[in-house]
Amino acid sequence: MQKIDNYDFTGKRAIVRVDFNVPLNEQFQITDDTRIRAAIPTLKKVLAGGGSLIIMSHLGRPKGPTDKYSLKHIIPAIEEKLGTRIKFAPDCMGTEAEEISKNLKPGEVLLLENLRFYAEEEGKPRGLAEDVTEEVKKAAKAEIKEKQKEFTKRLASYADCYINDAFGTAHRAHASTALIAKYFPNDKMFGYVMESEIVAIDKVLKTPAHPVTAILGGAKVSSKIGIIEKLFDVVDNMIIGGGMAYTFVKAQGGKIGKSLCEDDQMELALSILEKAKAKNVKLFYSGEVVIADDFSNDANTKVCPSNEIPDGWEGMDASESSIKEWEKVIRASKTILWNGPVGVFEMEKFAVGTKKIAAILADVTKEGVFTLVGGGDSVAAVTQMGFADKVSYVSTGGGAMLEYLEGLELPGIKAIKE
Repeated sequence: MQKIDNYDFTGKRAIVRVDFNVPLNEQFQITDDTRIRAAIPTLKKVLAGGGSLIIMSHLGRPKGPTDKYSLKHIIPAIEEKLGTRIKFAPDCMGTEAEEISKNLKPGEVLLLENLRFYAEEEGKPRGLAEDVTEEVKKAAKAEIKEKQKEFTKRLASYADCYINDAFGTAHRAHASTALIAKYFPNDKMFGYVMESEIVAIDKVLKTPAHPVTAILGGAKVSSKIGIIEKLFDVVDNMIIGGGMAYTFVKAQGGKIGKSLCEDDQMELALSILEKAKAKNVKLFYSGEVVIADDFSNDANTKVCPSNEIPDGWEGMDASESSIKEWEKVIRASKTILWNGPVGVFEMEKFAVGTKKIAAILADVTKEGVFTLVGGGDSVAAVTQMGFADKVSYVSTGGGAMLEYLEGLELPGIKAIKE
């Protein structure tokens, strides 16, 4: 397999799929530039090696071209971090994109407009009425798949080599992440983000130092079931926090008030408890939780056992006593994976537990523990608190990381390895 470190970029045009799907405020200012910063070493490697760059990405979920999701808004941020001027093609399929890419000189950079302005990028038909027949749907799917081939071929024609550095979309078989790779049989490779993501997750899944502890939070058990079961083969301890913990509590006969609960997943929760026992994995929940009488930052709060929440109240955060219990487990571990907040992190009042977990992880990392953080809110927690560079690795790919942890083969990775 071709490696970015030993590839000769001299005089080559490299088309690089990055994940610049960054959050923008109403003034089109970037509120978190983690993903842009992550891709800069890959982009600089091409330029330093005597090549030119064609950068492509998606932004948001547009249903067609719209100013709101134009990549032109993020040009200043890329230019600042890359330290060079950027040419911009206002249409990734237009004659301008073709012309500029054809005439790129070493050291020059072209940014293509949002790939998802075209339905061909994802390969799904758009604008179908809800009441269309299955036959019409089938025909529309076949048509978009044909168009997708042309779309992919056109993107590939801009360059001499292909780099996939968008781990966040590696689980999608899109034109720019998986299909384009076949046009570069000997000139395709991972960028540094992709390489380091794979290495970091494999360090947890395949070669961890024991004891291994997984901290899983978030709202739903159903969205984490694959990961929980896969991790039972790897971890010694599993801490379950956040909203999904209440499904386990209720399944065992606990009273959870109006806390978040997936009633249809309670049998599943009980079977997970059995599997944990069979695999000798120790499970930990909040003994006590912070509860509130309203889903609001201004709600009245108190602390109570997680299985004795009164009617009309709901669990909102892990309590101080629970965090202290978990801290003992964390400090006795050698490898830690954290995915998902342990409270309603969006509200300042109920972000305390999540922030404390972030601080503990930063602390144990200094002592040589390998700590991998992934998943939107847990990444936001370590980033906002300034701990992103104080843990071993922060994954930029939410859904992709989860699927990789489940042991699924990701199209964006497979396409490069083939």
